[in-house]
Amino acid sequence: MASLADYPQIAAGKVRQLHAVDDQHLLLVASDRISAYDHVLPTPIPDKGRVLTAMSVFWFELLADVVPNHLVAWDDERIPDEVRGRALLVRRLEMLPVECVARGYLTGSGLADYRRTGAVCGIELPPGLAESDRLPEPIFTPATKAEIGAHDENVSFDAVVASVGRERAERLRALTLGIYARAAEHAAGRGVLLADTKFEFGVAPEGGLVLADEVLTPDSSRFWPAEGYQPGRVQPSFDKQFVRDWLTSPASGWDRASDAPPPALPDEVVAATRARYVEAYEMISGRSLADWPAPRG
Repeated sequence: MASLADYPQIAAGKVRQLHAVDDQHLLLVASDRISAYDHVLPTPIPDKGRVLTAMSVFWFELLADVVPNHLVAWDDERIPDEVRGRALLVRRLEMLPVECVARGYLTGSGLADYRRTGAVCGIELPPGLAESDRLPEPIFTPATKAEIGAHDENVSFDAVVASVGRERAERLRALTLGIYARAAEHAAGRGVLLADTKFEFGVAPEGGLVLADEVLTPDSSRFWPAEGYQPGRVQPSFDKQFVRDWLTSPASGWDRASDAPPPALPDEVVAATRARYVEAYEMISGRSLADWPAPRG
């Protein structure tokens, strides 16, 4: 059985690492790290890596008839015991330099853009929309991929065309909106609203577009409980909102505008955040996290 040390690390992000397995395959490892306000926090969230991995596998399976994906295996002898349950064996791809974002509701950076310009990524929207309003139809609002410690930057569709060419840009837009529509329909049937989400795509050796990285997890998406949804206010969310709220509260003692790193999270914030991640997975998938593999050794 391989160990993680057998596979050279070739990239690392805030939450994931990529390791080279061979010329055709990579190991995508999700950690229990959590980030907020462009900082990786010193306190992990137990089982977060397992949730992200299990959630991605669920969606890759559900969406397989919509778009090819990079998943080779989630239970394989090439996956080391020490990262079992939070690592995927995936195909090597040429990744595209675009965050493909779909929005069905107005919130976050999209709302800020709309309030400033009346549009999101150059897409004109009706006047008078408020926080958390459902959009007339989902929109494609791409962003550039940022380095660690920086924000992704919303860009126009023309900027995507300039980056990858018109035909590929139009295909990315169609795939993004198609995946969003399927996922939003499924989530709604489970009592969850998919407000927005981001996808990453790579190009296979034969030239086709392939869905990659994580997909439709609480780290890459805004999931809201359908029960109690009320436009005009910020919605409760199945993500790290507990963490953000505590960091910006007087209890943390942290000044977000300072150069100081964020403090460690208290146990109750860790527990509440873990519970939301697990709840999101179990509501949407209809599966139990207890049935998902865990690291061994």
